[in-house]
Amino acid sequence: MSRTQTRSSRLASVRSSFWLIPAVFAVSAVLLAVGLSVLELRLVLPIGGILPSGPAGARSLLSSIITAMISFTALVFSITVVALQLASSQYSPRVLRTFLQDRVIQITLGTFVATFLFAMVVLAALPDRAAGRLPELSLAASMALVLCSTAVFIYYLHHITTVMRVSHIIASIGVQTRRCLDADRSSDDDGEPEHPGRICQVIGALGPGMIDDVDLDLLAEIARRHRCAISVVPGPGDFVAEGTPLLHVHPVDDRPPTPLDPNDTVQAVSISVERTPGQDIGFGLRQLADIAERALSPGINDVTTAQRAVQEMHDLLRRLAVRPRRPRAVRDDDGTVRAMARRQSFDSLLAVAVDDVAYAGRDQPRITQALVEMLRDLTTVALPEHLPAVRRRLAEMTP
Repeated sequence: MSRTQTRSSRLASVRSSFWLIPAVFAVSAVLLAVGLSVLELRLVLPIGGILPSGPAGARSLLSSIITAMISFTALVFSITVVALQLASSQYSPRVLRTFLQDRVIQITLGTFVATFLFAMVVLAALPDRAAGRLPELSLAASMALVLCSTAVFIYYLHHITTVMRVSHIIASIGVQTRRCLDADRSSDDDGEPEHPGRICQVIGALGPGMIDDVDLDLLAEIARRHRCAISVVPGPGDFVAEGTPLLHVHPVDDRPPTPLDPNDTVQAVSISVERTPGQDIGFGLRQLADIAERALSPGINDVTTAQRAVQEMHDLLRRLAVRPRRPRAVRDDDGTVRAMARRQSFDSLLAVAVDDVAYAGRDQPRITQALVEMLRDLTTVALPEHLPAVRRRLAEMTP
């Protein structure tokens, strides 16, 4: 995790991490096993006919469950690693996040780990003597978890073969990007905010990386304490080198603001080692463009996949073309701008979706035609401020 992450981005990083669900399942399994062991000291729950006849049989059953679950877990992990390798080499290294955030993969691994840990705790609680009472409820729960794991494994095999299809990967990227676009639209400011004015302090980045998330509310709180306004220089997805301008501080009245400590503002702007979805809407277009370029390479030569990626980008650009070009801003009740961050421009997003793909597919009539049709459609819906960028690329691609 980056040393400079906002509170919201840290929370989102934890929620989307690969380890969270397996860890929750593992802890829950241990607590459940301990709880059932304590409960069975006070209750008598005879479950006859399906349970082992003594400690030796119970120990053999639990040992078999533990061994089987270790094998299942290794198999799932191996299949997942192979899927990641294929996706990275066949489509783009940037689509690996889609697999790592897949809930079915996480739940499958978590279920197997939970079954293994539950059986291990129950095995440790078995009585040593034949006269000891068996933990019948815990043994029944162990077998129920095995049946559940079997069902989850069958569904996992079906799911992994589905998500490996390129059409599913492209659609997943589109869904994720549309979700980010909807969240970004919900934070629109009322009207075009005026620029805060002259710059009285420049705060540089404390480390290199990609701009991942900007917490404008936190910046606004800091700005109120220091009687100033703060604007973020780079946009989401931009790379910053250590020391390059990250924040501009502006006065809001005749009094000079209190100087800001860079360490106080670092938590408001997240800098990550890689681009991530969220505020970086262009990341989805970058992934789709990478898939299209990789598909058009001589080694793969899959024009149909490239065309499908262009179609997904068409839908995303159509939504972006009707979005006004204005920055995000947080105001006081009297309308004073306290924090401002620019959005990615439509021209830059259009360049990601069109320029490289057009060059890679210049010898493929289907790709050229798909791009031309997309640009022509965008001219019918784009706002006047976005039309020059669309028409310029359309003129370059049509004789």
